[in-house]
This record gives sequence, structure tokens and C-alpha cells, in this order.
Amino acid sequence: MYGGTVGGLYRWPIKSLRGERLPAVLLDARGVAGDRAYALIDERPTHAGKRLTVRQSPGMLAWEAAYPAACDGSPEPPSPPVLYSPEGVPWAWDDPDLPAALTESYGVPLSLRAADGQQDRGPTVLVTFEASLRGLEEELGTEIELDRFRPNIHLVTDAPAFAEETFTEGTVITVGGSVLEVTGDRAGPCIRCAVPSWDPYGRERWPELQKHLIMAHENKFGVILRVTGPGIVHIGETAVVTAMAPQRSHT
Repeated sequence: MYGGTVGGLYRWPIKSLRGERLPAVLLDARGVAGDRAYALIDERPTHAGKRLTVRQSPGMLAWEAAYPAACDGSPEPPSPPVLYSPEGVPWAWDDPDLPAALTESYGVPLSLRAADGQQDRGPTVLVTFEASLRGLEEELGTEIELDRFRPNIHLVTDAPAFAEETFTEGTVITVGGSVLEVTGDRAGPCIRCAVPSWDPYGRERWPELQKHLIMAHENKFGVILRVTGPGIVHIGETAVVTAMAPQRSHT
């Protein structure tokens, strides 16, 4: 068992765009309320209406998305997100000229789609650990932006670096009054795609990062969990990790 606190909370309203840091998030059957609830759809004939992601278009990271603030401070998004161009120009999600502006920016014909649960692993929550980030920095000899890994919750705990690589079914993290669990399909240590090798603004690629993760950590960083006890989580709240590790066979 490990203990600590919530060091950061993040929400990514539109899949593959930059997102927002928050003082509190709502955890429920969607994962984080409002997380990846919107997506850009590739309308090229050869792509059959699939979601456009950083893997096809790193320039997506030049745009940012954030929900308008709720009048009562609730972490439930009050309305669709606002997008901000690389020049800082705000665009409402329902602006009829937005698809054309995005198409011009990315060089790909696009449409917009709103639908909860568009995470790659379904309605889940990605948790990262400060010790692992610091451990990775020590291994590579340089600072690494946490935003590269696009977490939802970042924990500062007494767990050793990379402990989450061994978390198996049944691992539970309680944060405030909420409960997260490694359970169901696709939950567990997060196998990374190429996205972390791009800086958070999509300007420069650092392929050595992913190569190192593959060689030293089986391409794992962070852990995917599902919400089994809904609630609101705040920065600084207590976190307790009850870790389940792989069972050793006895011969």
C-alpha cells in the first residue's frame, strides 16, 4: 500500500488537442467528466470517417481546448468546449466556420463529432506518478514535460518509481471519496503510442523517449483504471494505492 496526494488534474476535451489543468474533476462512468468527449473526424475518402489523432497530424497539438467555467464551480462541463488556434483566436465548437478553419490549419478535410467516451481504452482514467516521472528524467538525463503523457490524475506518493508497471487486476486507488480500479478490458499499465515523443505543442519530435520506454520499461508509463466509486476529486486530496502485483508461480 502506498500513500500520497493528488498533485495534478487534467482534462482533454477534444481528442488529440491540448487540454486544461483543473482544481477539481468529476469521476463517474465516463471516466473524467468531459474528457475526450469531442473529436475531429478525418473526411478523406481513404480514411472512412475515422478520428484524426496526433499520430496522423502532430499539428493538432498547436490547438487548445477548454470548457467555459461553470458559474457554480462544478467540474461538470456546462457547455461544449472553446477551441483556441495557435494564434490564440477563440472558436466556439458550434461556429459554422470552425471545420473550415481546422481543415486549413491541418491540411485535412474535417468534420466535428461530440460523443462521450472517445478514449482509446473506453471510459477510463489515466493516472501517472511523480516518482516515475522523476525516475524517467534521471534515466534520460533531462527534464520531461508531464503533458506529453496526457494524464487525467497525477499522484505524488511514496510508491517507488515505475511501481505501476506491475499493477494488475484488483489494484485500487482511492482519491478523496472516489475509487478507481484496474478492472475490465484494457485496464492496467498504459502501453504508450508515439504521442509522448512529440512535445506538448507538436513542434518537435523526440523519438529517443519512446525508444527508451520500449527498451527499459516495455513501453509502459502510467496506469489505466476505471471508476468504480464516483465522486469529485480535488488537488491536494489524499490518495491511497492498494497495489496488486503479478502472482509468482511456485514450482
